[in-house]
Amino acid sequence: MTGEPLPKLPATAWAVLGLLSFPGERSGYDLKKWADASLRFFYWSPALSQIYSELKRLEQLGFAVSRIASQDELRNKRLYSITDEGQAALATWARDTPAGPPVLKHGVALRVWLGHLSEPEELRKTLVEHRDYAAGTLVEVRASEDSAQDRWPFPALVLKWSERYWQAERDLAEGMLSDLEELYARGDDKRGDTTDRS
Repeated sequence: MTGEPLPKLPATAWAVLGLLSFPGERSGYDLKKWADASLRFFYWSPALSQIYSELKRLEQLGFAVSRIASQDELRNKRLYSITDEGQAALATWARDTPAGPPVLKHGVALRVWLGHLSEPEELRKTLVEHRDYAAGTLVEVRASEDSAQDRWPFPALVLKWSERYWQAERDLAEGMLSDLEELYARGDDKRGDTTDRS
């Protein structure tokens, strides 16, 4: 790969190659399970079909190889591993491609921003549901940390970051609920007042 430009691949392809960059062979299903127990808490939750599509592309590029392994008398499974060329390409991508800022598109915050068009109970319900979702995800992150079969140090660091993120998201929703109650108590919600103030 030295000196050659990297192929233009979507970030999801690099993420799948990243899953393969750890020691051992994995099936597409193994990669899906690991992504659901790790990547989804901070980046992306792929469909199994998306994983297989990216694996096929990575094989065509020579970044991954696969072999058929016997599972039992009736079934076989295809196991994938990264090639030296794939490892070099991934290292180049991770080193040279700007990560860029995180993209925040917070649907709950947008609903609150448009709170003048909503009934108080609707907004409360939206925030409570989001707080509970964040709390539930936090439980899942902690369970993933406790039961992770692959305990490589850098994925463990990111799971710790994910734990802090979802804890903060839960606390932010709880804080927004308190702020909302204060706003309603002051009678300062201007709900339904769409007068042009420009």
